[in-house]
Amino acid sequence: MKFDEGYWRLLPGTKAIYPVSVEDVRTDPDALTVTTYYRTVEARSDYLNGTIITARFTSPLPNVIRVQLTHFKGQRQKLPVFDLDYSLSNPDVEIGRDETHAWLRSGDVSVVVPTSGEWQMDVLRGDQPLTASEPKAAGLFAQDGKTYMREQLTLQVGETVYGLGEHFGPFVKNGQSIDMWNEDGGTTSEYAYKNVPFYVTSQGYGVLVNNPGRVSYEIASHHVERAQFSVEGHSLDYYLFGGPTIKDALEQYTALSGRPAVLPEWSFGLWLSTSFTTNYNEQDILTNIERMEELDIPIRVFHFDCFWMRELTWCSFLWDERNFPDPAGMLHRLKAKGIKICLWINPYIAEASPLFDEGMAAGYLLQAPDGSVCQVDEWQPGMGFVDFTNPDACAWYAAKLEALLDMGVDAFKTDFGERIPTDVVYHDGSDPVRMHNYYAYLYNQTVFDLLQRVKGDDQSVVFARSATCGNQKFPVHWGGDNLATYPSMAETLRGGLSLGMSGFGYWSHDISGFTNTATPDLYNRWVAFGLFSSHSRLHGSDSARMPWLFGDDSIDVLRYFNHRKNDIMPYLLDVAQEAHDHGWPMMRAMVLEFPDDPTCRPLDTQYMLGPALLVAPIFGASGEVTYYLPAGEWRHLLTGKIVQGSAWRTERYNYLGLPLWVHTERGSAWACLNAK
Repeated sequence: MKFDEGYWRLLPGTKAIYPVSVEDVRTDPDALTVTTYYRTVEARSDYLNGTIITARFTSPLPNVIRVQLTHFKGQRQKLPVFDLDYSLSNPDVEIGRDETHAWLRSGDVSVVVPTSGEWQMDVLRGDQPLTASEPKAAGLFAQDGKTYMREQLTLQVGETVYGLGEHFGPFVKNGQSIDMWNEDGGTTSEYAYKNVPFYVTSQGYGVLVNNPGRVSYEIASHHVERAQFSVEGHSLDYYLFGGPTIKDALEQYTALSGRPAVLPEWSFGLWLSTSFTTNYNEQDILTNIERMEELDIPIRVFHFDCFWMRELTWCSFLWDERNFPDPAGMLHRLKAKGIKICLWINPYIAEASPLFDEGMAAGYLLQAPDGSVCQVDEWQPGMGFVDFTNPDACAWYAAKLEALLDMGVDAFKTDFGERIPTDVVYHDGSDPVRMHNYYAYLYNQTVFDLLQRVKGDDQSVVFARSATCGNQKFPVHWGGDNLATYPSMAETLRGGLSLGMSGFGYWSHDISGFTNTATPDLYNRWVAFGLFSSHSRLHGSDSARMPWLFGDDSIDVLRYFNHRKNDIMPYLLDVAQEAHDHGWPMMRAMVLEFPDDPTCRPLDTQYMLGPALLVAPIFGASGEVTYYLPAGEWRHLLTGKIVQGSAWRTERYNYLGLPLWVHTERGSAWACLNAK
């Protein structure tokens, strides 16, 4: 959000109050608190009719500093708030002052402020500048009848910014304006299903804005030297994670917001779907699965998309008996083949669903301001929204799903959760704007908690689309509605890499694109990419994704890369454990593993799968690919060829080839991959 018109002027109709002079500094055992005044005081009368902004600094963990900027501290705290570990406290924090400055030191990271004179906040790592809030960076703004609090943190020359959720535009966020507001926008737009108000930079630190509502970012755009963020209201709360590497910053951030759960081994195998609007019944499903078996293409999960339920009733959680007269028996027959079962669900209840009357009578659906059920004709006619701030509504919703688990279902695809209106009333009084993004957290938490209770901690899987800060605890997440084109394949990868830089450990995508049907060429290239992603699912919109529909070559390609993924499963499980232990993504942007190589900073058409395996998908019909190998010795996973890095390579591959390079100097990871 923009407030200024260049360096000297505000935008028309905008008023600003900045912290100008430091009036009081208090150094308590656990906090550094600074009171700033809106002007320089030259006479005692200048203290009349003024404004103060208070800055409070604390530290929950070593190398982590919390900054709270407040105007009008008597403002009521609005719900919801992010589910962070607010009990954390760093006992080794050092707070002190001398004649000119005060500081809070946490590990190697310090925040330093003047004890008098002009306001400025400097953040140091050791004795080196990391970032700063310079004069007129922080401030209180009035615009269009609303009040906002803003902060701007300086960026160093060449510093690059990443993260902010799953955004499909440029991987490096410099130069972009991004609002945290979940939308069902597909992968081809500026909108995102998963907005996370957390970013990291090439300087090895991260910043989380502790506000689940609309956080507006201007990253080296409105002010090209600064990363700006603003929220509506009279306060701004953010955490700075000091690294010193991006990996460290991710570990610190997920220590506060939660680590990805442990996933079962079967979830990393191949998922096959009915697809969205295709016609199918039990016989069709069994025929397809048996043909996959005959072709030696083992699948680990079969997914039933929307039409397992009767049309116009989503969600009823009742099988459409016209196509599935014996659902329990069908699931038993599928599971006898060693296949797990996933069902599509969403948090919306159509008016024609028998659950609508139940939810309406019990008060489990979001209400309009007049007390009636909030209903819209989107997705399903007259649908309402489950109110997940109501514990009884959560229990009711979970009970419907538990009956399906008892029938033999293993996982749920928790679709949607983005189209959440703001003209509603929540059971717990939550602010609808702050709940818009946070709804995804409560929705997926409800389902994941049920799975953990019934299936156990290490057997729980959702396949989720919407998310915000903390949703990484409820994996897996997939990239949403992409197109059957090479550009969409590339934008899909950019979104996944951005999500990985936002604390999410696992990620998937619809192989060959959700919308429209891929050419055999695109299908083959996307299969290779999809089988070297953390999770691999064949899913589409109005056509199925079985390989024989694309030709004999596609059968060979899917069989080959499916076996290659199974070959390296011990390595993948080790990498998944790193995601759980440290908050590092399985699919890692190159800069995450090679932070000291400036060539890696912008790379978004290749990635590291774990610490040792480089993957460079092929994004064109020619089969040609240009990619970069960082320094070190690399061995091709498929051919055994050994080369030295610090070089760009341009090669052409057939459908059974892909740049898959193992860094031979990366210890146990290399040993695990070398075994194959």
